[in-house]
Amino acid sequence: MRHIAAYLLLQTGGNASPSAADVKKVLSAVGIEADDERLDKLISELEGKDINTLISEGSSKLSSVPSGGGAVSSSGGGAATGGAAAAAEETKEEEKKVEEKEESDDDMGFGLFD
Repeated sequence: MRHIAAYLLLQTGGNASPSAADVKKVLSAVGIEADDERLDKLISELEGKDINTLISEGSSKLSSVPSGGGAVSSSGGGAATGGAAAAAEETKEEEKKVEEKEESDDDMGFGLFD
């Protein structure tokens, strides 16, 4: 991800076809070491291609991928609801126990204004 980010940064800055050396220079400026194998693969894959076209093609492909949470169907009826309610009660009891332990350690022997 860092390699493509540096590549896009260079293109935005006016370098129409950044080289591997250009990308390495950007990454080294912020203290990141470039992975030569991945960088060479990126440069070879993007060579001679318009990045704006690639981005628009990728966006259109991603738009067809379902990414939202679907509706949950419960076919168990009343039995499933009862089990869920019992599990919710157990969870609440566990949360109360955890909260009680946390509250006892809040001041750790000193106050904010002591």
